[in-house]
Amino acid sequence: MANSAMSAAPYTDRLSLQAKERLATFGVWLALAAGALIIVFPLYWMLATTLMTREDAYSRELILAPPQIIFDNYVNGWNNSPWPRWYGNTLIIVVTSVAGLTLFGLMSGFAFAKYQFRGRNLLFLLILSTLMIPLQVLLLPRFLLVARMGWANTHWSVIGPHMADIFGLFFARQFMLEIPDELLEAARLDGAGEFTIFTRVVVPLAKPAIAVLVILGFSARWNAFAWPLVALTRQEMYTVQLGINYMRGYYFTDFPAVISMVVVSIVPILIMFLAFQRYFIEGIARTGIK
Repeated sequence: MANSAMSAAPYTDRLSLQAKERLATFGVWLALAAGALIIVFPLYWMLATTLMTREDAYSRELILAPPQIIFDNYVNGWNNSPWPRWYGNTLIIVVTSVAGLTLFGLMSGFAFAKYQFRGRNLLFLLILSTLMIPLQVLLLPRFLLVARMGWANTHWSVIGPHMADIFGLFFARQFMLEIPDELLEAARLDGAGEFTIFTRVVVPLAKPAIAVLVILGFSARWNAFAWPLVALTRQEMYTVQLGINYMRGYYFTDFPAVISMVVVSIVPILIMFLAFQRYFIEGIARTGIK
């Protein structure tokens, strides 16, 4: 009897331990599900509002699903404002800016990571310190500089200041530090020049970093509002975010139509993230912002 009781005790302890592990796992999954619901529900509510009639959208009752699915809000929002022109302006600005910041970020990051020159660390710290300057402080001097260059109310007024990015330099440098110096020295021994090393060796290895720079740069510039609001005053030069703000009325705002255009404005960002998702995760994991 004593032996059977002693053998049953470890078995009971194992069952208790398994029950605790299952309970802990269930708690983790419950917390994750609650967090996912909190994040996803506003997006669902936004999408559902765009598919409702105006009466249902303004109803005091809580309507979780549109009683009648319609697409009039998308049609009205698109046709009542020059959205094709605004979309074109934004694409020109964003594509050109992202191409510039990616190129300059990789080149400057490579220089700070792999070249030794006097004052390198001090210069790098000085450049990083500019991240602490608020954007509001830069708006007026930046506008005066752009106006004197004759870029006011043009695409270049927004593209120019966004062609280089301090965070892009920092991120590219952190990634370049992971590239072995021996690989570059081997290329130099084979007779490769610095430009060839950069284009043939560094850039192919930096695809994850390029994906991160493209996604973050595209998202930031697509959603930019403060600087385009200052630099662009003509309606035909507006970007998508300025267009959404323009749709607000003085006495009445068609919120279902406005939200519909917000949904439309999100589509390019989703496409970019899905296209570069694999490289994006790899770039974040390898760099580590150390």
